[in-house]
Amino acid sequence: MKYNKDTSEKILENAFEEFGENGYNGARMQSIADRAGINKALLHYYYRSKDALFEIVMKKAFQIMVPKLMKTFNSDDSVCESIEKFVEIYIETIMKHPQIPGFVIHEISNKPDRLVRLIKSTEINFNLLKQKIQKEMDEGKLVQMAPEQLIVNVLALCVFPFMAKPLVTGLLLDGDKKAYKKLIEDRKKEVASFIIRSVKIEEPKS
Repeated sequence: MKYNKDTSEKILENAFEEFGENGYNGARMQSIADRAGINKALLHYYYRSKDALFEIVMKKAFQIMVPKLMKTFNSDDSVCESIEKFVEIYIETIMKHPQIPGFVIHEISNKPDRLVRLIKSTEINFNLLKQKIQKEMDEGKLVQMAPEQLIVNVLALCVFPFMAKPLVTGLLLDGDKKAYKKLIEDRKKEVASFIIRSVKIEEPKS
């Protein structure tokens, strides 16, 4: 059997959708094969197991996000400017690829070590970001706190509405999907504004 790149890519695209819609436990290799228009034997020729395929799908998800987010980490922007850009890019990316939070939840619950290893294999440098935050704190531009706390606050405020979508929509918005979409769109500015107000030290007015 000869390897075909197009077939491999078609499998990954459909696996991305299958895992995204049904989660790891609900996804079926037969369903992925059916979506891709191939038989199950050919699917296993390319990807030997469901777990191996899921790991590759996870890597694909991070490849979608990491390059964009890296620009906010490595730029010469201030921490507050970086927060604004990070929040906007993160939320826009998840709006386009709503499957990603589900992938992450599965890994956190089942294989956190693999998730940590995958993130460390990317170009994201949290130490560089922490140094950037600490420098501005030392310069009196930001309130003093552990840099890790600021990073966790930003991530938590970005991630929660996606991971808790059924609760947010059902309990806060009476099931209104359009209202949920607007809420998420508004959070691009709301999250950044909330965080910046809580950490930025304003220069005294002359």
